[in-house]
Amino acid sequence: MITANSTQASDSHRFCIAPMMKWTDRHYRYMSRVMSKRLRLYTEMVTANALLHNSDTARFLDFNACEHPVALQLGGSEPDALARAAEIGQKWGYGEINLNCGCPSERVQSGAFGACLMGEPELVARCVSAMMSAVHIPVTVKSRIGIDEQDSYAFLQRFTEQVANTGCETLIVHARKAWLSGLSPKENREIPPLMYDRVYQLKQEFPELNIVINGGIQTLSDCQEPLEHTDGVMLGRSVYQDPYILSQVDQQIYGETTPVLSRMEVALKLREYIEAQLAQGQRLHSMTRHYLGLFNQQKGARQWRRILSEKGNLPNAGIAVFNEALSAVNGEN
Repeated sequence: MITANSTQASDSHRFCIAPMMKWTDRHYRYMSRVMSKRLRLYTEMVTANALLHNSDTARFLDFNACEHPVALQLGGSEPDALARAAEIGQKWGYGEINLNCGCPSERVQSGAFGACLMGEPELVARCVSAMMSAVHIPVTVKSRIGIDEQDSYAFLQRFTEQVANTGCETLIVHARKAWLSGLSPKENREIPPLMYDRVYQLKQEFPELNIVINGGIQTLSDCQEPLEHTDGVMLGRSVYQDPYILSQVDQQIYGETTPVLSRMEVALKLREYIEAQLAQGQRLHSMTRHYLGLFNQQKGARQWRRILSEKGNLPNAGIAVFNEALSAVNGEN
């Protein structure tokens, strides 16, 4: 078990799954919650304007009650719009609103939000203050350690001060800076060097803040050192591509003594969920595309992925396809 650091004020964000566009939708989040009752989930980023100007709110905000604790991540740079969107999220039942100040994609930049907001800390503070005035649930911020040539610790320190002065208590920091031009989002996750020491220093200087570190953490073993210096860790692509990592979070990160579910037990719980969702009109592929990695490196994993990929996307694909994939992997184990 990874023990808590004595400087940590709470374990509310001790283990988080990063918001990932097109990946962390409600079907992936449901699978995550099947394996861990304690981890904190985040939605894909939803722009404030999408919520305010689209009548199909459920398409953006629907979630299963079992997902709690689950946070809504918003994108935007207009304080009033963000405040109204945060209020919608609160009414929908989310327990936290997170402001995206870390995404470097050109599409996000064209809307003047995401990582480029780090260059305007006063605007970020106004946005956070407006959201905090509109809701009674926590408002948090996810950022990088810097952008472009604005990458000194002093820059990160000033940004943090502005955010902290609003009363915001939680800052999630991707320990890489972002290049706003010249690198793709994928390259921005890999090329700028990780600088964990900057985030550790931030926690020392702002001990009253809940500081969560993100970037380059792939396994539960990788969480050991960051959790000795910060209040929490956030993992992304590694727990999407190999989701069964999450099955031991409660035991290894939180010290729970509950039994670890087997991969097959997880799959059977997912089958119940899929059947219920199919009855509500959901397409099989919209769910099973997130479950391809469940049997990674196990016998039958290739058949599992092939059946779900090739047959799950066919018109009118139903639970029989999932059962076929389950039988294929079950016969190999």
